[in-house]
Amino acid sequence: VQLVESGGGSVLAGGSLRLSCKGSGITFSTYCMGWVRQAPGKEREGVGTIALNGITTYANAVKGRFTISKDNAKNTLYLEMNSLKPEDTAMYYCAAAPGYGSICSRWNYWGQGTQVTVSS
Repeated sequence: VQLVESGGGSVLAGGSLRLSCKGSGITFSTYCMGWVRQAPGKEREGVGTIALNGITTYANAVKGRFTISKDNAKNTLYLEMNSLKPEDTAMYYCAAAPGYGSICSRWNYWGQGTQVTVSS
């Protein structure tokens, strides 16, 4: 299984970025998919998840600003990030987990990450 993120970069506060995660060796339609981020000196934190039934959940810190979606035909996961803040600066990882319905288990697979830097 390989998950490859792209789309990170440096933006000014208030800007937008769209991250992508392309999978191989895995069928996105049979996994919960999500984004996790880690800022320097901090623990990893969940950003959001899209369950097998399509239900999305978000961390409070990004709710209303970030949107997760996926294209099962392309085996690609997306994270649309708007109104970015300096505190969104982190390495963003794509992850996959077994699941059923709206329930997602522990993350099984991880990408290598893509850096997002937001400056004020």
